Amino acid sequence: MARLLALCILLLGSCSARAQVTYAEMLGYLTSSSIDGNALAGANGVIAVNLAAGDFNLQSNAQAIAVGAQAQVQIEQRQRIQALTASVPDAMIASIGGNALSGARGLISVNQASGIGNREANSIAVVMALAQQGIEESTSARLADLGTQTNGATGGRSQVNPSSSPRSASVAGTALRGAEGVVQLNQIAGMGNTAGNRLLIAIDLPPR
Repeated sequence: MARLLALCILLLGSCSARAQVTYAEMLGYLTSSSIDGNALAGANGVIAVNLAAGDFNLQSNAQAIAVGAQAQVQIEQRQRIQALTASVPDAMIASIGGNALSGARGLISVNQASGIGNREANSIAVVMALAQQGIEESTSARLADLGTQTNGATGGRSQVNPSSSPRSASVAGTALRGAEGVVQLNQIAGMGNTAGNRLLIAIDLPPR
């Protein structure tokens, strides 16, 4: 039976989450990103989603797989937001609902943001080394080296005035149900947040 590995970060900022938006908020400046319905339900393989509502949001998904006697993988992700000026939304909402991504299988990486100046990064690195006869190689050493080369979101911090605007980040109970493989999810509703997931896998294959 396939095993599910899920890595999830949800950032709401300093305000409490709210499930509903009032009529007055709907008339204002609302940033809302939604993955709903049957979006990507039953999808297979490498699945990468970047979805943002607002201004100056940076997102990145990266996957790399190497197989061989001298297999090596390096992933480097750099994200920088310099001083910026933007209108503060009256409400910020990020949601995943319905049957979105239910039954999906494979390498699943999702970045979702609503707001201003947020940074999100997912990375998956897999090394499958074919060990040669009479030569032993340490998986842990190779994994540690790989970890120093794989960097998440880095760089300057966004300059946005704090806000008391309501914000909500949510994942419905039916979303992602039955998903299998590797699931990475960054979900942000707010301003100036950074979220990242890194997965490093090193596998020694027996010599042929």
